Amino acid sequence: MALSFRAIRRTQSLHEQTYQAIRTAILSGELAAGERLIETQLADMLNVSRTPVREALCQLQRENLVTADPHHGLRVATLSIADAADLYDCRIALEQLSVAQASQNATPAQLQQLESLVKQAESTANLRSGELTNYQLLYADYQFHRLLAQSSANSWLVTLLDQVFDKMILVRLRTMQYNPGVLEIRSEHRRIYQAVSEQNAAGAQQAMKEHLIASKARVIKEINEIETKQGQINK
Repeated sequence: MALSFRAIRRTQSLHEQTYQAIRTAILSGELAAGERLIETQLADMLNVSRTPVREALCQLQRENLVTADPHHGLRVATLSIADAADLYDCRIALEQLSVAQASQNATPAQLQQLESLVKQAESTANLRSGELTNYQLLYADYQFHRLLAQSSANSWLVTLLDQVFDKMILVRLRTMQYNPGVLEIRSEHRRIYQAVSEQNAAGAQQAMKEHLIASKARVIKEINEIETKQGQINK
């Protein structure tokens, strides 16, 4: 295991910085799903004692980004097909509310930002394979969906969706390693933005629902194929 993040600088709480460093490594895919997390190794890499590492791992375990294995060790969480389906069902419910409220409450500045994100996503179609990392593509998708939530002017909704988005990143990183095309953030985002900008709440809800249902189907199909291949290898 070789992490690229830098050793902790002691300008803030060691616990908070350690937690943020390990969390970022997980959500960027630097620490892969299923990878074993060893306190001593992480402490050495971050130049801290084992105590803040242990505290950080406990917090990440409470957030379901880290799980215990049968041998009492800790690993980066690997989310199942059932987990993915449940997370998508949460998103379908919450994000229909998000776009409905954004259609009424989005400011001109937020609409401009949303349009800019849609255009950036559309421009990725002209880039050669490999110019953008999976994490960069996922971050572009996250920015669009989170900005919609912020545009709803409902801070509780943003908080709830942030918890879902973190887990979704683990699911999406796993599938995109095998098929980057599983992420569709161009035409589907354009339709959502168009409805929101026209203050068409019903149209925005329908566009978001269709987008997430299609995404759910693509992701579950990809996980199925991954698990089938892994099962054949392990026979």
